Amino acid sequence: MSAKSPFYTEDHETFRLQVRRFVEKECAPHIEAWEAAETLPRELHKKAAEAGVLGVGFPEDCGGIAVPDPFYTIVLTEELARAGSGGLIAGLMSHGIGSPPIAKAGTKEQKQRFVAPVLAGDKIAALAVTEPSGGSDVAAIKTTARREGEVYVVNGSKTFITSGMRADYITTAVRTGGPGMEGISVLAIEGDTPGLARTPLKKMGWWCSDTATLYFDNCRVPVANRIGPENAGFMAIMLNFNNERIMLAAQAWAFGQVCYEEALAWARERQTFGKPLIRNQVIRHKLAEMKMRLDAVKSHLDVLAWRVGKGAMPVAELALLKNLATETLERVAGEAMQVLGGAGYVRGSKTERIYRETKVLTIGGGSREIMYDLAARQLGY
Repeated sequence: MSAKSPFYTEDHETFRLQVRRFVEKECAPHIEAWEAAETLPRELHKKAAEAGVLGVGFPEDCGGIAVPDPFYTIVLTEELARAGSGGLIAGLMSHGIGSPPIAKAGTKEQKQRFVAPVLAGDKIAALAVTEPSGGSDVAAIKTTARREGEVYVVNGSKTFITSGMRADYITTAVRTGGPGMEGISVLAIEGDTPGLARTPLKKMGWWCSDTATLYFDNCRVPVANRIGPENAGFMAIMLNFNNERIMLAAQAWAFGQVCYEEALAWARERQTFGKPLIRNQVIRHKLAEMKMRLDAVKSHLDVLAWRVGKGAMPVAELALLKNLATETLERVAGEAMQVLGGAGYVRGSKTERIYRETKVLTIGGGSREIMYDLAARQLGY
């Protein structure tokens, strides 16, 4: 799956091989067992840290590995996707959405408490924004944090929280002020806080990534755990979403590529009516269309990653890229299933698992409809 692009250097490819060795040794042989268990082992996080996987893109002052551009995290995503499990990426890399607000806006002490142990593989981080009453409308969150001296008393609930059952640190959006975006703050809530309860959720896909609903019942959280100023958390969350969207687009492309490669290999091997399946024109056209769509996504992804690496934050374009990538994955995974036939429908193929996981990418990080509306507003429509 090596990306042939002027944006990728020899250093990127060296890093690719490093991650590929980790995936082939520590991940791919165990995916089926982890899917059945519906969780990832905690020791995998330690192994990932030792392999240089967890800290990529995080600043050195919290134990991260600073990189000069987003292409390192795209390469990381591509190689993790080779295992054919979105749950692996979601669960192992949940700190990729849970820890950035602290790494960017936290104090030195907060970075050492809440980020460094996660990047070392000793702790697990999660992000808690979505609530039972809504997801994409962050400004309308209802979970409250009432200040009493040097603590906040937190009440409310969050749902669809990736790594919610295992997380030691939960970066949580709460309402500390009035209605709207001006009243939102961010708290780092520790997993053993009294009054915090968790319920696991059963899902169509991402089985090995635990997902939970969280309940906060008079949880007393130190004011020292607030990330940034009070009532100033909205922008930190929204900037986090923009970075999340480019990584979701990278996931969609990478999983589409896995489906394409599996379908291509099957079409060359499978014999039908005395000839390889790929000798049928309709199958060749399917494969060519899959490649066409995937190449278009990858080109767009690389250009926007380059712009982000130069300091730009093209919100509309990132929203549209996420939609293009996730819609392409749906199309490619569906066509790969057609090529594989019965072999794609039974458990054991990567395409079968990815096909079940396509919808979560069109919903997570902002639904398809929300992304189109966001892009339209940004473009002045």
